Amino acid sequence: MTKQIEIYQTEDGEIQLKVALESETVWLSQGQMIELFGRDQSVISRHINNVFKEGEVDKTTNMQKMHIANSDKPVSFYSLDVIISVGYRVKSQQGVKFRQWATKTLKQHLLQGYTINQQRFDKNATELKQALALINKALKSSELTSETSKGLAEIISRYTQTFLWLQRYDEGLLEDPSGENGGKLISHDDAMNALNQLKSQLITKGEATQLFAQPRGDGLASLLGNLEQTVFGDPAYPTIESKAAHLLYFVVKNHPFSDGNKRSGAFLFVDFLNQNKRLFNDDGQVVINDTGLAALTLLVAESDPKQKDTLIRLIMNMLSKDM
Repeated sequence: MTKQIEIYQTEDGEIQLKVALESETVWLSQGQMIELFGRDQSVISRHINNVFKEGEVDKTTNMQKMHIANSDKPVSFYSLDVIISVGYRVKSQQGVKFRQWATKTLKQHLLQGYTINQQRFDKNATELKQALALINKALKSSELTSETSKGLAEIISRYTQTFLWLQRYDEGLLEDPSGENGGKLISHDDAMNALNQLKSQLITKGEATQLFAQPRGDGLASLLGNLEQTVFGDPAYPTIESKAAHLLYFVVKNHPFSDGNKRSGAFLFVDFLNQNKRLFNDDGQVVINDTGLAALTLLVAESDPKQKDTLIRLIMNMLSKDM
């Protein structure tokens, strides 16, 4: 998305900000956040630094330098994710109104800007589905008895829609699924008890050592606490799908354990779905089989941090009841 400028104005007209729209988000400078939230420079600067330092938001993709008028050097601008995080920390009601305005504005620009891409996506999706149907039919032929071939066909068919969702995201067309509100997270103590039971079983089988699921500081407790946080009074992760996706991602990527982060993440992910009655679909089939779970966990582990949003939406759509 090329950079565009929209004007944000408070209801009383006292604040007017020229807001940059680029890369499917809005951007404000530190000076603009000072004006928006009514806090001094030291407060806003400290909160911005803490947002990045605590890993709440990735600095690489949520801060960029832009040239502005009357400045002989680039100025740092921060994305909507940073703006929301700072607004939450300073407890600004103005932040709520700005978030609502920004979300509405971004949605309008996406709808206006991607009509042609929508048509191209629909055409590509139809062709891809037809091709996969032919592959699946061929692999079911009596001449092919290889379990590996049939297993591959099953995986391809199972995740076809997910791959299409991923393309839709890349085109700027994938939205978060509506999801099911709620989702009860396991407590830290219960999580460790469950992981220690798993650890004993794995050690007995010779598949783990004492380092498996050994906590590194308070990493797991902090992670679970973050999943329960609110933003301007609303849950930061309001749905079962959102909590599950972030739980898997954070355990795998944040390494809260000395060893076994991928297996621990996959275990807690499945346990969360099971505890919230979402491990099986309405037909009694598991939503993600063992092969798919292993592939998904590895995909998260090998991914670039810049791909976080892509993977989170991918997982959420895989868990959607509309799948």
